Amino acid sequence: MSVQNKTNRQAALVLMAAGLGSRFGGGIKQLEPVGPNGEIIMDYSIHDAIEAGFTRIIFIIRRDILDAFRAAIGSRIEEICAVRGVQMDYAFQEFRDLPEGYDFPEGRTKPWGTGQAVLACRDLIEEPFAVINADDYYGKEAFRKIYHFLTEETEPEGTDFCMAGFFVKNTLSENGGVTRGVCQVDENGRLVAVKETKNIVKTADGVGVEEGETVRPINGEGYVSMNMWGLTRRMIPILTREFKTFLDGMTDPLKDEFLLPIVIDKLLKSGEVTVQVLETQDKWFGVTYREDKELVVQSFRRLIEQGVYGEKLYEA
Repeated sequence: MSVQNKTNRQAALVLMAAGLGSRFGGGIKQLEPVGPNGEIIMDYSIHDAIEAGFTRIIFIIRRDILDAFRAAIGSRIEEICAVRGVQMDYAFQEFRDLPEGYDFPEGRTKPWGTGQAVLACRDLIEEPFAVINADDYYGKEAFRKIYHFLTEETEPEGTDFCMAGFFVKNTLSENGGVTRGVCQVDENGRLVAVKETKNIVKTADGVGVEEGETVRPINGEGYVSMNMWGLTRRMIPILTREFKTFLDGMTDPLKDEFLLPIVIDKLLKSGEVTVQVLETQDKWFGVTYREDKELVVQSFRRLIEQGVYGEKLYEA
């Protein structure tokens, strides 16, 4: 079998933050400080990506929140990137950014989803890239493994993309059920399918899925997708094509969403792409519920005490 040699060490981190727009000024949970010096979750992701070797940061936001975003986040990150020789850019996810020939459904206020968010980068992206949710903490290991996959490994031809595989047990909230992309993986560590599963909860015996009045046990050691993908430029024309297919097949033009995991699941089933699952032992953090914030603050405090981070995030 032939191989692909990845000799370009350039890789970008794409942070999907357009969903912040509707919540600016309203107690936005994604901007809640969780570190000892007011750091937000996004600060730690960017730090870990730069440390892993990523050479570019791209924020996907709404154009109308650019000034507010720069005041709250962007200007600080611009300075950090400039000192470290990391390029920083903005891409804008727009409601009306549809393929030629498609009309915007009047009355729609819901974003088009993560698939269209990545398409917002289509005129910027040339290098391989990781894409993440801006408001999730993923840990250092996943960034290192995805960067290595995208820039350094020699992979069998046909291994197109990768995904950080988190253990179900490491992605739960203490305060209620969560929705996760439960993964089926083959014996070679490649992704076979992703199934969105709602109401995953901790139980006395481990992990389960609430189904009405009952809880169905599931394997807490199984993998889930936390929307942390390693992709290449090849994904852009695929998403462009699939977005048109999505628009043609919508059942509710005001609410349907074009979601990256659903697109990838479709591509896996058709055999068009393959995705390598990169196992990570790190624990995911996020503020799914307001009550989660204190647990996230405590978790970062423990990481600092363990020496994973300095008291000041970028101290030498």
